[in-house]
Amino acid sequence: MIIDLASVGKNPKTIELEFEPANIDLDDGMQLAENAAFNGEISRDGTRTRVKGNIVTVVSTECSRCLEPVAKDIDLEFEAVFVDAADEPTEDEIEVTVEELDESLITDDKIDMSEVVREQLILAMIEKVLCTENCKGLCPQCGGNRNLIDCKCEENVIDPRWAALKNLK
Repeated sequence: MIIDLASVGKNPKTIELEFEPANIDLDDGMQLAENAAFNGEISRDGTRTRVKGNIVTVVSTECSRCLEPVAKDIDLEFEAVFVDAADEPTEDEIEVTVEELDESLITDDKIDMSEVVREQLILAMIEKVLCTENCKGLCPQCGGNRNLIDCKCEENVIDPRWAALKNLK
């Protein structure tokens, strides 16, 4: 969904959008398990455009420890600021303020809301996702899922290259 900024004014304009999984391409190993709903508003003040809203969806990914599929509910509030690139200084070196760190530049008077939603979902998934808090992960020896099997592999196998260091005291 492309929003033409010519139709946006100072007064916040309400936006309700729904994105199908095929329209939001997340990083490798992640995908939308259901439609993503965006409810929010957009307003423009000069060359600054502010998008503020809420995204609700379910993202399917893999557990960081055992690689089993996991569905993670996402319900996130965010605010994004877009600035017209033509109004930015052209100097090679400029001092950036703290507020400007979260601004995105736009080169034309359009914002692709599917890209905004995609970016916010990826940022929300940065943390490690676990199938359960006490996930045991994979055995480093046999590769078995320790949540499903009780392997008898030795935990303290010493790499033979480091074995000589064991005798140093």
